[in-house]
Amino acid sequence: MSTARLNDRLTRQQPLILGLFRIVLGLLFTSEGAATVFGLLDRPASPVGDWPFWYAGVIELVAGALVLIGVATRSAAFLSSGIMAFAYFTEHQQDGLFPLQNGGLSPALFCWGFLLLTFFGPGSPSLSGMLRRAQPGGAVVGQ
Repeated sequence: MSTARLNDRLTRQQPLILGLFRIVLGLLFTSEGAATVFGLLDRPASPVGDWPFWYAGVIELVAGALVLIGVATRSAAFLSSGIMAFAYFTEHQQDGLFPLQNGGLSPALFCWGFLLLTFFGPGSPSLSGMLRRAQPGGAVVGQ
């Protein structure tokens, strides 16, 4: 198979792979939020109203679910990227420059992954894409 044909095949799969990336990232982020808010997965729950951890957990839970299903993906991803940057610089950066030194690998990866979704959108399949195809005119708000 020639390089050009391989590139064409890979390019055709970009929306699907982006959608799978969005689903996995959303699921992982939702599980982080659920663990923080409800005390799941061997993690104690953060006390209600505890700044910033409980609030971050709620944002992770809600925004992660929106990203997971593909509704308001760009907005939810932008918010998620921002809170992960905040978490990295306020909780981890003081312990060293590099994420491997300061325990901030997860926030750094989440931040950049969500920033990617902010610019590239939800891919396919997404609930917003399904709704767009189901409606005459095809416009979807908050993709």
